[in-house]
Amino acid sequence: MAEKVATTGVKKESGYLYYLGKDGNVWRSKMARGDNKGGQAEKVGDAGVKRESGYLYFIDKDGDVSRSKMARGRKS
Repeated sequence: MAEKVATTGVKKESGYLYYLGKDGNVWRSKMARGDNKGGQAEKVGDAGVKRESGYLYFIDKDGDVSRSKMARGRKS
């Protein structure tokens, strides 16, 4: 189960990949499609999140920063 870490309210547009950058803020990059190259990262929100080890950080459907515990060493 995920928990919200920061509320940013970023409005997501299709064709972009949203992620939490190393600086703790929300960034987006254009996704590569066919001949079109991706890239051109731009900052879209201030979150100021400090990462903790053992968690996966992501931008949820509300445009906020959330995290969930990483599954490590599971036996299948």
